[in-house]
Amino acid sequence: MTRCSRSAWRSPRSPTTWPSASTTSARACRSSRCRWVAPNGPSPCISPRPVVCTDPPCINRLRPVCLRLRDAGDFAYEVCVRIIHTVFCTIRTHERGDMSEQETILNTSRQGDASQDARDCADAGARHEPVSAGPLAPIRLGDVMVNTPVMLSPMAGVTNWPFRVQCEEYGPDGLYVAEMVTARALVERNPKALRLCRFAPSERIRSLQLYGVNPSIMEQAARFLVDNGMMDHLDLNFGCPVPKVTRRGGGSALPWKTDLFTEIVQRVVTVCAPANIPVTAKIRVGLDHEHETFLEAGHIAQEEGCSAVTLHARTTAEYYGGHSDWSRIGELVGALDIPVFGNGDIWGAEDAIAMVNETGCAGVAIGRGCQGRPWLFGNIGNAFAGSDVRINPTLGEVGRIIMRHAELLTEFYDGDERMAVHDLRKHVAWYLKGFPVGGFTRRAFMECESLKDVREQVDALDPNIEYPERVVDQPRGRVRFAKKVHLPYGWLDSRTTTHEERERLFGDDPMDASY
Repeated sequence: MTRCSRSAWRSPRSPTTWPSASTTSARACRSSRCRWVAPNGPSPCISPRPVVCTDPPCINRLRPVCLRLRDAGDFAYEVCVRIIHTVFCTIRTHERGDMSEQETILNTSRQGDASQDARDCADAGARHEPVSAGPLAPIRLGDVMVNTPVMLSPMAGVTNWPFRVQCEEYGPDGLYVAEMVTARALVERNPKALRLCRFAPSERIRSLQLYGVNPSIMEQAARFLVDNGMMDHLDLNFGCPVPKVTRRGGGSALPWKTDLFTEIVQRVVTVCAPANIPVTAKIRVGLDHEHETFLEAGHIAQEEGCSAVTLHARTTAEYYGGHSDWSRIGELVGALDIPVFGNGDIWGAEDAIAMVNETGCAGVAIGRGCQGRPWLFGNIGNAFAGSDVRINPTLGEVGRIIMRHAELLTEFYDGDERMAVHDLRKHVAWYLKGFPVGGFTRRAFMECESLKDVREQVDALDPNIEYPERVVDQPRGRVRFAKKVHLPYGWLDSRTTTHEERERLFGDDPMDASY
């Protein structure tokens, strides 16, 4: 099925106004990869919310239908436009007879340049041959050498050490960061927080990510980790878009307050520097396109001693929806002297190579793309080494990965099989994505309560089923679209914090071990 690479276009002033040749020259789209093809030729999109499709006939056929939805509301509008567009693109694919899906998409994207065509093709799920890059230079973070410049992005409830071990077995030279730990929970010696700071003996680099809004608490947490020799690398979370984090001024909301951001980075680096522990920062483009912070935050991180910065090329408002704007990564690369890891929409090795080629970033960070696919790090490592070898396991091999994951989780939970198997459930859904195993098998995995139950279900899988071609290098995880940004009261009034704001923020610092 042909799938467009962009979400529905709407004018910022009139949600139901479709672009015309007279309006498209008003202002260029922020994304270098966005193109709207007007009936009389290509024109740049003028809205941060791109068009449905680059195919003019598709736009013309959709227009009268979508105009009838003007009173349906934002959510209904988005859903209806996506459904209608999918139907029309499917019809057009069949109308073209024997033309392959890849050819269909390429024919609608030839208005752009060669790199644009390749990116659109990948975004639409077109199959293409493996691409390899020349050997990519290792990245040095203080005393830590990352020989393959690929990083596992921290994901709450996902990147505990059992999952990291499986990823590292496929890509032994990458950097694998533990899930985010809250600073206050560490200071209070929360047992769950301490469990999240544990590492397997096989892990080469012990990498943690810390979250907090209080500079003093962040400093205390960093000192606890340093004094107890619990890590080799520390990442600071300034990129989380989750409302319960941003409404407290944390995550991707925090860089807006430059004084608070600077103080946190400065204090943590001061604690870690004597122990030769490199500190890095994860940031987003900004709160939205009217409140961008990434360039300023990148400069502050560099000046205060961070060894590298990771940029997720979306705003907080964009959440995980639409497409990340890789051009912003290129901007940050050009502005900083320290390494920049690019993050956003890397679903396969070819995406990783494309990001490096388009942006000049020193390395890539993988988040949702590796959910249920720990072998992705092996594929990216091969591509960065110049090899076109790709791993696409059979169902039998995936079953063995599931079983091993269950056993590692049991060890993580100190022998509690029930907790381990319950934690495994979300991973099983990702592992089996695209395989023709049926709802009964999936439900049976969800009802497992012990390792024995998991073993029985794994043994029942057909080991000869090949990895489904239609989900190779395709998006994973939940696709959460743009939403309202939740911020503390008066957060946007100033770029610095007042005494009263700090009292409110620090008093609301949660005890949760992680988000």
